[in-house]
Amino acid sequence: MTALTPPLDEPDRSLAGLHGSVRVPRAGWGRLGAYLGPGLLIGVGYMDPGNWGTDLAAGALFRYDLLWVVALASLMAVVLQLLAARLGLASGRDLAQAVAETYPGWVRLPYWLLAELAIIACDLAEVLGSAVALSLLFHLPMLGAVAITGADVLLLLGLQRYGMRTIEAVVAVLVLTIAGCYVLELFVLPGTRPDFGEIGGALLHPGLARPGMATIAVGIVGATVMPHNLYLHSALVQSRRGRADAEARRAAIRFTALDTVVALLLAFFVNAAILVLAAIVFHGRPGALVDGRYYAFGPDTDWIRVAYLTFAPLVGTALASTLFAVALLASGQSSTITGTLAGQVVMEGLTRFRVSPWQRRLVTRLCAIVPAVALIAWRGEGSVNDLLILSQVVLALQLPFAMLPLLHLVGRRRLGAGRPGRLLLGAGWLCAAIILAFDLYGLPDAARAAAQLLLRS
Repeated sequence: MTALTPPLDEPDRSLAGLHGSVRVPRAGWGRLGAYLGPGLLIGVGYMDPGNWGTDLAAGALFRYDLLWVVALASLMAVVLQLLAARLGLASGRDLAQAVAETYPGWVRLPYWLLAELAIIACDLAEVLGSAVALSLLFHLPMLGAVAITGADVLLLLGLQRYGMRTIEAVVAVLVLTIAGCYVLELFVLPGTRPDFGEIGGALLHPGLARPGMATIAVGIVGATVMPHNLYLHSALVQSRRGRADAEARRAAIRFTALDTVVALLLAFFVNAAILVLAAIVFHGRPGALVDGRYYAFGPDTDWIRVAYLTFAPLVGTALASTLFAVALLASGQSSTITGTLAGQVVMEGLTRFRVSPWQRRLVTRLCAIVPAVALIAWRGEGSVNDLLILSQVVLALQLPFAMLPLLHLVGRRRLGAGRPGRLLLGAGWLCAAIILAFDLYGLPDAARAAAQLLLRS
């Protein structure tokens, strides 16, 4: 298999301490197991707190009618992540490095700044998700909870010392916590058993006929396909160290594809579970009365906070709200680990500038915490949902700058035998066209919402 360019020297590799750190056995089940892990780190980006608000709103307002959008977005994510992994395996470069080597030098700085903006916007969603969970679980003021999230820089610093497998194991525990909470919510707690016949019917009959459905559909797509994951996946697949012959590389592509599909199926389950649970508990209700306060359900509802406050009385058990908050906290913490790794990949690949992991984490987290603290102090805790909307607008604007170069680079003939087939590459371009259409349709409304957020006092 011909590489895009010669192998990189050690100082030029992104995530150098993790590059080639996982040994791949020559045969047996251990060979498959060695390749499992990067997909899970990517999968957490598809179930981060930025997805929760749109999934909750979709289920509450339209029952299962937008579940097909969650499925479509997850399918498109699988295609794009397979292409990102293929670029890393076949070329020996991650997406940031390939962009830096292929395009004119003057592109690097603005491209890096746009990518950094997207990572900060994504981290803002993780900050808010973790902070809301801490606030709800421990009755903390939001400002204090946001400040506490800055301490997770120590978590990543400790994890990277112990290598790639330790990071993957911690994220696996957090992801299984999220999934386990939703299994309990949907299949164990009374009054929340889903109707699988109705769910299947909704998946087979897509449509956007009802007012407001298209706007939320755009939000689901925008919150699901994350630009930073394309950079990160192309780097993480290079953490495996095995033989360099053609058969071994074909096996690497095959096992990595399996890892990716399984991990994103799990992410689809979590997003679908959020929507289904909201449909069961909230759909058809105008609101809920909790401790003498009435919470109205509508398009402008802060669904994450309202869901926690109303799950217990509507479902009939306090455990429902606790499980929801625990899953939200696990989502924020798992996503913040991968977001920091993505930041390192982007910075090192595009600028060749290297900082220690704790410095990288601290800068990114401060860039997310400062606007969060400022807006919450200015407008109060009710601004959390607005901040999530703003972060999704930024991500939607950045996505083409990651998606389109990926499709161009992975489709070049210089990639050699690792170049994807016409079917996969064509599917990638089709996904890009669909995502761009969704973004262009929904971006004006989202931009207006963001402008109103900044102008409101």
